[in-house]
Amino acid sequence: MTDPKNRLVEAAVMHVAFDGWSDDTLKLAASDCGIALAEAQALFPRGGVDLALAYHHAGDNQMVAQMAETDLSVMRYSARVAHAIRLRLELADKEAIRRGTTLFALPQNAGDGAKAIWGTADRIWEALGDTSRDVNWYTKRMTLSAVYSSVVLIWLGDTSDDHHATWVFLDRRIENVMQFEKTKAQLRENPFVKSFMAGPGKILDRITAPGNGPNGFPGQWNK
Repeated sequence: MTDPKNRLVEAAVMHVAFDGWSDDTLKLAASDCGIALAEAQALFPRGGVDLALAYHHAGDNQMVAQMAETDLSVMRYSARVAHAIRLRLELADKEAIRRGTTLFALPQNAGDGAKAIWGTADRIWEALGDTSRDVNWYTKRMTLSAVYSSVVLIWLGDTSDDHHATWVFLDRRIENVMQFEKTKAQLRENPFVKSFMAGPGKILDRITAPGNGPNGFPGQWNK
């Protein structure tokens, strides 16, 4: 039997267009699934916010599963990143994303929204085999989070056939990222930058990715 949490999320989608990611949507989903409201509220203590986050995470899981079934080796690296973002959006319900964007634009929910977007970027990099464990771990996810966020906004307003305008915009944004990475690589070979990194910039070597330190904390500052 499907996990009750997943059942509630699936049932909620059809109500989101009318009631948003709200407590009312949770109540309706629980009724559709034959799940007691008390149990639904226990699974989603913050009601619509937790329901929306569960939907977002489910989309990330679907994306990763489908990426695993695709032969990415035949694609250029930039194409792999673009494929991941396109796949993530094609798996989503546009109205559910639209309502979620509105929900997480509220000040009290902005932190959860930013964390969700960062999580999507992290899942993409992990699925693509990213092995960085230093400061690059953060810059890659920060950059991809910005790209993903901008593409979502274009996608939400896109009325072109097969979202053609969105995919053109996506390709441009990915190309910008690749140029940024190329510039970073060139700068590392610059004598002045090399000198800086061997001196004051060496402090950046102390930054590691989450879970990479001896205590497994989310991020580590090595003394």
